[in-house]
Amino acid sequence: MSRFIAGRFASMSAYVPGEQPSDMEYIKLNTNEMPFPLPEVVAKEVENELGKLHLYPNPDGSRLINKIAEIYDITPENVIIGNGSDELLAFAFQAFFESGVVFPDITYGFYPVYAKLYNVPYQEIPLADDMTININDYTAIGQNVILANPNAPTGITLRLDDIEKIALSNPDHVIAIDEAYVDFGADSAVPLTKKYGNLLVIHTYSKSRSMAGARLGFAIGSTPLIEDLNKMKYSFNPYNINRLTQVLGEAALNNEAHFVDKRKEIIEVREYTNRTLEKLGFVLTDSKANFLFCKHPEIGGFELYSKLKDMGILIRQWNKPRILDYVRITIGTREQMDVLITAIKQII
Repeated sequence: MSRFIAGRFASMSAYVPGEQPSDMEYIKLNTNEMPFPLPEVVAKEVENELGKLHLYPNPDGSRLINKIAEIYDITPENVIIGNGSDELLAFAFQAFFESGVVFPDITYGFYPVYAKLYNVPYQEIPLADDMTININDYTAIGQNVILANPNAPTGITLRLDDIEKIALSNPDHVIAIDEAYVDFGADSAVPLTKKYGNLLVIHTYSKSRSMAGARLGFAIGSTPLIEDLNKMKYSFNPYNINRLTQVLGEAALNNEAHFVDKRKEIIEVREYTNRTLEKLGFVLTDSKANFLFCKHPEIGGFELYSKLKDMGILIRQWNKPRILDYVRITIGTREQMDVLITAIKQII
């Protein structure tokens, strides 16, 4: 660290993404990517754009935004696209949360990082012992709220009527729902954005549309909320989505049936892996995401993570007291999960 860094950042801990080691070829079950590449019909759409990379991309992304609006039955004025959902989360923290924000103590690790980065007061509300969110903790709380649904890393979902209860009871504050994993078994709150002007729903292409490397996300909300987010975008980086990603994003939606089939495959493999781990003595949350969150009574989380890494398999583990013994396992292909299960049997 240099002596020039601003004082309030000197002690700040940055977000730590899932490790990407290159010392050997691993089975990567630690970053919640889809195990399937983009279909060729989608990937080849970028060919015509390669000769235009000397030109700036369309800053408003109108073609892609129009397609998103069509798919989700909303108007283009209710959509903004971002460089991954993380950028849109950052815009939301800047635009709406100056007075403060609340979120669970066990959730996406970027929330407290953004709060500190943008000098936003925040409160972490503990999850229940079973890792669920108590809706009453957020009802009529009189503060801005951000919730991941399904939650990360637990994978546990909220019902739409609970989300509606939170939005309805906090009319003067923004309720942001981070739906990064919603396509794997939860109900999206997008329809509720037509009813509640304070509700913002954020999606990503990284998980359910095989585009983690392309960096694309979008948010849906009332026209005033989207206008506010666009003010952040045009004050930061008007050309935030490159040409190739915009084309890929539109092409993916034109081939949505392919991704629906792949999500169904992930869900089937998730349930198979869940049943198998339960038979091996694991305790698991009721995950509706593309990962499992679990622990074993006879082996600690770090030990399991370390031994699997030595065997060429990466999973995720956190050095946080409440979840020290838990690990998060991304759902890969059936073949990858069988390799994982075989390795776990050897370990335990």
